[in-house]
Amino acid sequence: MLLIIQNDPEVPPGTIAENLEAIGIVYAVHHPYNGDPLPDPRDMSALIVLGGAMGANDDARHPFLCELKGFIRKVVAAGIPYFGICLGGQLLAAALGARVASNRWEELGSLPVELVPTGQGDFLFEGIPRKFITFQWHHDSFDIPDGGVLLASSPLCGHQAFRYGTTAWGVQFHPEVTEQIIRDWCAWDRSTAGRTEELIIAYHVMENEYKAVSRQLLVNFLTCAGLFS
Repeated sequence: MLLIIQNDPEVPPGTIAENLEAIGIVYAVHHPYNGDPLPDPRDMSALIVLGGAMGANDDARHPFLCELKGFIRKVVAAGIPYFGICLGGQLLAAALGARVASNRWEELGSLPVELVPTGQGDFLFEGIPRKFITFQWHHDSFDIPDGGVLLASSPLCGHQAFRYGTTAWGVQFHPEVTEQIIRDWCAWDRSTAGRTEELIIAYHVMENEYKAVSRQLLVNFLTCAGLFS
Protein backbone atom coordinates (compact mmCIF):
# COMPACT_ATOMS: atom_id res chain seq x y z
CA MET A 1 0.00 0.00 0.00
CA LEU A 2 1.21 3.49 -0.88
CA LEU A 3 0.77 5.85 2.06
CA ILE A 4 0.50 9.64 1.71
CA ILE A 5 0.93 11.78 4.79
CA GLN A 6 -0.87 15.12 4.63
CA ASN A 7 0.52 17.52 7.25
CA ASP A 8 -1.83 20.44 6.69
CA PRO A 9 -5.53 20.55 5.76
CA GLU A 10 -4.75 23.10 3.03
CA VAL A 11 -1.86 21.17 1.49
CA PRO A 12 -3.57 18.19 -0.17
CA PRO A 13 -2.13 15.64 -2.65
CA GLY A 14 -3.46 17.58 -5.65
CA THR A 15 -2.12 16.23 -8.93
CA ILE A 16 -0.49 13.31 -7.12
CA ALA A 17 -3.92 11.96 -6.23
CA GLU A 18 -5.19 12.71 -9.74
CA ASN A 19 -2.33 10.80 -11.35
CA LEU A 20 -2.56 7.87 -8.93
CA GLU A 21 -6.25 7.47 -9.69
CA ALA A 22 -5.66 7.79 -13.43
CA ILE A 23 -3.14 4.93 -13.46
CA GLY A 24 -5.02 2.82 -10.94
CA ILE A 25 -2.68 2.91 -7.96
CA VAL A 26 -4.34 2.22 -4.59
CA TYR A 27 -3.28 4.62 -1.85
CA ALA A 28 -4.29 5.88 1.57
CA VAL A 29 -3.98 9.38 3.02
CA HIS A 30 -3.17 9.85 6.71
CA HIS A 31 -3.72 13.14 8.55
CA PRO A 32 -1.48 13.14 11.65
CA TYR A 33 -2.32 16.81 12.38
CA ASN A 34 -5.87 15.55 12.98
CA GLY A 35 -4.82 12.71 15.26
CA ASP A 36 -4.51 9.88 12.72
CA PRO A 37 -2.08 7.32 14.17
CA LEU A 38 0.98 6.51 12.13
CA PRO A 39 0.94 2.93 10.81
CA ASP A 40 3.55 0.24 11.14
CA PRO A 41 6.11 0.85 8.39
CA ARG A 42 5.89 -2.84 7.54
CA ASP A 43 2.33 -2.25 6.36
CA MET A 44 3.34 0.09 3.52
CA SER A 45 5.25 -0.30 0.28
CA ALA A 46 6.12 3.39 -0.16
CA LEU A 47 5.61 6.73 1.57
CA ILE A 48 4.96 10.24 0.24
CA VAL A 49 5.06 13.10 2.76
CA LEU A 50 3.50 16.39 1.67
CA GLY A 51 4.19 19.99 2.63
CA GLY A 52 2.61 22.29 5.18
CA ALA A 53 2.57 25.85 6.43
CA MET A 54 4.57 24.87 9.53
CA GLY A 55 8.32 24.39 9.69
CA ALA A 56 10.16 21.13 10.20
CA ASN A 57 11.33 22.31 13.64
CA ASP A 58 7.93 23.52 14.87
CA ASP A 59 7.53 20.57 17.24
CA ALA A 60 6.27 22.74 20.11
CA ARG A 61 3.37 24.15 18.08
CA HIS A 62 2.77 20.92 16.14
CA PRO A 63 3.72 17.99 18.40
CA PHE A 64 2.92 15.39 15.74
CA LEU A 65 6.07 16.48 13.87
CA CYS A 66 8.38 14.91 16.46
CA GLU A 67 6.72 11.51 16.09
CA LEU A 68 6.63 11.92 12.32
CA LYS A 69 10.39 12.52 12.11
CA GLY A 70 10.98 9.35 14.13
CA PHE A 71 8.63 7.51 11.80
CA ILE A 72 10.55 8.81 8.76
CA ARG A 73 13.82 7.54 10.26
CA LYS A 74 12.29 4.07 10.61
CA VAL A 75 10.97 4.13 7.03
CA VAL A 76 14.36 5.14 5.61
CA ALA A 77 16.22 2.60 7.75
CA ALA A 78 13.90 -0.12 6.48
CA GLY A 79 14.64 0.81 2.85
CA ILE A 80 11.00 1.71 2.13
CA PRO A 81 10.87 4.18 -0.79
CA TYR A 82 10.28 7.71 0.49
CA PHE A 83 9.37 10.90 -1.38
CA GLY A 84 9.23 14.10 0.66
CA ILE A 85 7.81 17.29 -0.86
CA CYS A 86 8.75 20.75 0.52
CA LEU A 87 8.09 20.24 4.27
CA GLY A 88 8.27 16.50 3.55
CA GLY A 89 11.78 16.99 2.17
CA GLN A 90 12.72 19.21 5.09
CA LEU A 91 11.43 16.59 7.53
CA LEU A 92 13.56 13.95 5.81
CA ALA A 93 16.64 16.16 6.15
CA ALA A 94 15.86 16.94 9.80
CA ALA A 95 15.19 13.27 10.60
CA LEU A 96 18.64 12.46 9.21
CA GLY A 97 20.35 15.11 11.34
CA ALA A 98 20.65 17.96 8.82
CA ARG A 99 19.80 21.60 9.49
CA VAL A 100 16.57 23.10 8.19
CA ALA A 101 16.93 26.89 8.06
CA SER A 102 14.10 29.43 8.21
CA ASN A 103 13.82 32.44 5.91
CA ARG A 104 16.60 31.26 3.61
CA TRP A 105 16.44 30.89 -0.18
CA GLU A 106 12.75 31.81 -0.25
CA GLU A 107 10.85 31.25 -3.52
CA LEU A 108 7.31 31.82 -4.71
CA GLY A 109 5.71 30.94 -8.05
CA SER A 110 6.46 29.02 -11.24
CA LEU A 111 10.26 28.97 -11.35
CA PRO A 112 13.06 26.99 -13.02
CA VAL A 113 14.99 24.15 -11.40
CA GLU A 114 18.14 22.60 -12.84
CA LEU A 115 19.53 19.13 -12.24
CA VAL A 116 23.18 19.06 -11.17
CA PRO A 117 25.36 16.30 -12.73
CA THR A 118 24.49 13.78 -10.01
CA GLY A 119 20.81 14.52 -10.53
CA GLN A 120 20.97 13.91 -14.27
CA GLY A 121 21.73 10.25 -13.62
CA ASP A 122 19.34 9.81 -10.71
CA PHE A 123 16.43 7.40 -10.99
CA LEU A 124 13.83 9.87 -9.69
CA PHE A 125 14.65 12.33 -12.49
CA GLU A 126 14.87 9.85 -15.35
CA GLY A 127 13.12 11.23 -18.42
CA ILE A 128 13.00 14.77 -17.01
CA PRO A 129 14.84 17.64 -18.76
CA ARG A 130 17.97 19.03 -17.12
CA LYS A 131 16.12 22.34 -16.73
CA PHE A 132 12.44 22.26 -15.92
CA ILE A 133 9.69 24.46 -14.47
CA THR A 134 7.96 23.65 -11.23
CA PHE A 135 6.04 25.49 -8.53
CA GLN A 136 7.72 26.94 -5.45
CA TRP A 137 6.25 28.11 -2.16
CA HIS A 138 8.72 28.00 0.70
CA HIS A 139 10.43 30.18 3.27
CA ASP A 140 12.57 27.42 4.80
CA SER A 141 15.15 25.19 3.15
CA PHE A 142 17.12 22.07 4.00
CA ASP A 143 20.81 21.31 4.19
CA ILE A 144 21.95 18.05 2.63
CA PRO A 145 22.34 15.39 5.34
CA ASP A 146 25.63 13.57 5.79
CA GLY A 147 25.66 10.79 3.23
CA GLY A 148 23.07 12.52 1.08
CA VAL A 149 23.56 13.53 -2.55
CA LEU A 150 22.50 16.89 -3.99
CA LEU A 151 20.43 16.39 -7.15
CA ALA A 152 19.05 19.80 -8.17
CA SER A 153 19.32 23.51 -7.48
CA SER A 154 17.81 26.78 -8.66
CA PRO A 155 19.07 30.35 -9.00
CA LEU A 156 17.46 31.31 -5.67
CA CYS A 157 17.72 28.03 -3.76
CA GLY A 158 20.89 25.95 -3.71
CA HIS A 159 19.25 22.78 -2.42
CA GLN A 160 16.22 21.79 -4.50
CA ALA A 161 16.47 18.00 -4.28
CA PHE A 162 18.58 15.32 -2.64
CA ARG A 163 18.72 11.55 -2.32
CA TYR A 164 19.69 9.58 0.75
CA GLY A 165 20.69 5.98 0.18
CA THR A 166 19.00 4.46 -2.84
CA THR A 167 15.30 4.89 -2.02
CA ALA A 168 14.74 8.19 -0.16
CA TRP A 169 14.30 11.56 -1.86
CA GLY A 170 13.48 15.04 -0.65
CA VAL A 171 12.54 17.94 -2.93
CA GLN A 172 11.99 21.59 -2.07
CA PHE A 173 9.61 22.33 -4.94
CA HIS A 174 5.93 21.36 -5.24
CA PRO A 175 5.03 18.89 -8.03
CA GLU A 176 1.44 18.52 -6.77
CA VAL A 177 -0.22 21.94 -7.09
CA THR A 178 -3.40 22.76 -8.98
CA GLU A 179 -4.98 26.13 -9.65
CA GLN A 180 -7.24 25.72 -6.61
CA ILE A 181 -4.30 24.89 -4.34
CA ILE A 182 -2.46 28.00 -5.49
CA ARG A 183 -5.57 30.11 -4.83
CA ASP A 184 -5.92 28.62 -1.35
CA TRP A 185 -2.27 29.30 -0.50
CA CYS A 186 -2.43 32.86 -1.81
CA ALA A 187 -5.26 33.53 0.65
CA TRP A 188 -2.96 32.81 3.61
CA ASP A 189 -1.35 36.25 3.51
CA ARG A 190 -2.35 39.72 2.36
CA SER A 191 0.84 40.14 0.32
CA THR A 192 0.26 36.94 -1.64
CA ALA A 193 -3.50 37.53 -1.93
CA GLY A 194 -2.72 40.55 -4.06
CA ARG A 195 -0.62 38.39 -6.40
CA THR A 196 -3.16 35.61 -6.90
CA GLU A 197 -4.02 36.25 -10.54
CA GLU A 198 -0.38 36.93 -11.45
CA LEU A 199 0.66 33.56 -10.00
CA ILE A 200 -2.28 31.74 -11.61
CA ILE A 201 -1.53 33.19 -15.06
CA ALA A 202 2.15 32.23 -14.79
CA TYR A 203 1.14 28.71 -13.70
CA HIS A 204 -1.18 28.24 -16.67
CA VAL A 205 1.50 29.42 -19.13
CA MET A 206 3.71 26.50 -18.04
CA GLU A 207 0.95 24.10 -16.94
CA ASN A 208 1.47 21.41 -19.59
CA GLU A 209 5.22 21.22 -18.97
CA TYR A 210 4.71 21.37 -15.22
CA LYS A 211 2.17 18.52 -15.21
CA ALA A 212 4.32 16.34 -17.47
CA VAL A 213 7.29 16.70 -15.12
CA SER A 214 5.10 16.09 -12.08
CA ARG A 215 3.65 12.92 -13.56
CA GLN A 216 7.08 11.60 -14.58
CA LEU A 217 8.47 12.19 -11.09
CA LEU A 218 5.59 10.23 -9.60
CA VAL A 219 5.88 7.40 -12.13
CA ASN A 220 9.63 7.14 -11.44
CA PHE A 221 9.00 6.95 -7.71
CA LEU A 222 6.26 4.35 -8.10
CA THR A 223 8.52 2.30 -10.35
CA CYS A 224 11.24 2.38 -7.70
CA ALA A 225 8.68 1.13 -5.20
CA GLY A 226 7.61 -1.71 -7.49
CA LEU A 227 4.09 -0.24 -7.81
CA PHE A 228 4.27 0.66 -11.51
CA SER A 229 5.90 -0.84 -14.56
